Amino acid sequence: MASSTYPYNPSKEIPPLDNKVILITGGTAGIGTEFILQFAKHNPARIYFTGRNETSAKKVITSAKAINANLDIHFLQCDFTSLKSVQAAAQKFASSNTRLDILMCNAGIMMTPPGTTADGYELQMGVNHIAHALLIKALLPLLQHTSTLPNTTTRIVLTSSLAATNPMGGIRFADLKTAQDWGAMGPMMRYAQSKLANVLYAKQLAVHYPSITSVSIHPGIFKSGLWQVHRRIDRAVLQLTTFWRQVSVEDGAKNGLWCATVGEGEVENGAFYEPVGRRGEESRFMRDEGLAGELWEWTERELEAWG
Repeated sequence: MASSTYPYNPSKEIPPLDNKVILITGGTAGIGTEFILQFAKHNPARIYFTGRNETSAKKVITSAKAINANLDIHFLQCDFTSLKSVQAAAQKFASSNTRLDILMCNAGIMMTPPGTTADGYELQMGVNHIAHALLIKALLPLLQHTSTLPNTTTRIVLTSSLAATNPMGGIRFADLKTAQDWGAMGPMMRYAQSKLANVLYAKQLAVHYPSITSVSIHPGIFKSGLWQVHRRIDRAVLQLTTFWRQVSVEDGAKNGLWCATVGEGEVENGAFYEPVGRRGEESRFMRDEGLAGELWEWTERELEAWG
């Protein structure tokens, strides 16, 4: 596995982050933790991160403070399988902050068995898309306010995947409130569907909220905790089909870091990026404006009850 596949060096190329407030979902492992450690080097005003495991969170905070002893860093316990938990985390963040400069929508699950969230959504769509959509919706007032401040760029970065290019039928809206048990290929089909939703939602955020730069990313292929939940056959297939393309977690974080911090004129609102900072090739589903609009309207209806 390559340790320095991508030439981008976040330690040197991320600009000063003075005054910036950053929120990272899924920050207790993988590239979420790496985002925190890299941001910590550039003196942000404050970092928040979500996760479920407080013990893991304490380790992340210790590692971040070893880099920057004065770092103002906070853990938000949040379960993305529960919209009630997401709403509570958003309210806690909003009550303690007057701005939000960078929102890294990174928490996710991958190729899980059939199941539903606490709110009845197919598990991967529920965690990877609808929970983040609620978080974004709840924090939009802060994001919009921040975008009006002088010398400020406001970013939303959604972690997607190359799986989004092949969702095998787009998005099955009619049965998103079921486990979508589609047999042997179900885990990958459900995952691809949720990652397509990340791409399409970023595009729609750019349309509806153009003052905020929203992008989706493929971070690269790297082993993380997400791999541990797969069936043994899924792990074997992933290893056999990707081993020559796998990168380190450090490299896996670089595309998101670039998109979150590069100059305003260097990143295109609504775009999908592959490592590092390269416009990704998009499938017909990813380019489908009608499907993107349908996803937006469906999501808005589903979140009406959450304010």
